[in-house]
Amino acid sequence: MFTKLLVSIFEVQFYIMPFSKSDIDQSLVVLQGKLKELTAFYRQDLDFQIMVYPLWNAKDILGHLTFWHESFARNIKDLAIGVKPKPLKGKLSEVNAQSVEVTSTSSLQQLIQRIEVAQLTIEAFIYDSSIDTIPNKQGSRGYSRKEHLNVVSAHIARHLKDLTTKYKPYAQTKNQN
Repeated sequence: MFTKLLVSIFEVQFYIMPFSKSDIDQSLVVLQGKLKELTAFYRQDLDFQIMVYPLWNAKDILGHLTFWHESFARNIKDLAIGVKPKPLKGKLSEVNAQSVEVTSTSSLQQLIQRIEVAQLTIEAFIYDSSIDTIPNKQGSRGYSRKEHLNVVSAHIARHLKDLTTKYKPYAQTKNQN
């Protein structure tokens, strides 16, 4: 049974309820779908050295997403097993630069495998109701389990949109040949 807390703000009353398993299920399904889209994109026969952003090519973006996904997986696992998590440190711009730098020597296939393994770790611990807040980065607020799933899905979706927009002309040319 959920605990209900009655809140009154400007005489508007509503109930705040903890996230249910079905809330987590819905957010997890969305994330699984975005990850499937992402890995399908990278399994295409395309040149992933094409620049998508001024400093990042498509492979760099996969490295960046893998780095952040592994951080999420590591933090949620640490919380579940009772170890103090070690969230990423530094300004967002520095951490993002680090995400590309430390994954640059991994192959595309290695990055796909790493992000999929991180996803399995997340799935193994996401239903642990003892986890209230998952740290993201030092100096930033943490997220609830559901919120973290939603933030990660949106992050992947933003990069995936940029990738598909950039690669649309290349895919059309390839399909015409």
